[in-house]
Amino acid sequence: MNFLAADQPIFLYIILGVIVLGVIWFIATYNTFVRLRQHVKESWSDVDTELKRRYDLIPNLVETVKGYAKHEREVLERVIEARNSAQAQHGSPNEQAAEERKLSGAVRQLFAVAEAYPDLKANTNYLHLQKELANTEDRIQAARRFYNANVRDLNTRLQVIPSNIVGNMFSFQRADFFELDNEAERSVPQVSV
Repeated sequence: MNFLAADQPIFLYIILGVIVLGVIWFIATYNTFVRLRQHVKESWSDVDTELKRRYDLIPNLVETVKGYAKHEREVLERVIEARNSAQAQHGSPNEQAAEERKLSGAVRQLFAVAEAYPDLKANTNYLHLQKELANTEDRIQAARRFYNANVRDLNTRLQVIPSNIVGNMFSFQRADFFELDNEAERSVPQVSV
């Protein structure tokens, strides 16, 4: 009987150690979810900033083209309409992506119109705006990749055992990827000069 009494404190220390480790894991997992959620929000903000930069460039590009392509009013109006619609969208990444698809298509049409005007293609202001837009598109793609990587990390953590238990317990939500539907829309609009 004396032997059992000596083992009892060791057994209690082991149980206490397991409980402490469980609590530490629980807290660390919760903090990881909070950190991942913040990374997703921050990276979406980066995407949003680059999209706003694009929205600011497009009216300047349209105005430059307007001077050369006066009878192409319909295309110019579609670009501005698509830009305003995309800029006004503040929904989910899926909703934003739908508006961005429309805007990318309209900008491609604008560049196609510009192809018909050799003087416009040689205009330094147009070339500068075109270069800035291409640079902005590259930055949007980089920001989107960063955002999607953070979404992947959060969504993976929410699905794997045992961290999904903590995620479900505190109602952490999956995030939407910011994706475009087809390969043509993923590429930077190109205009040959």
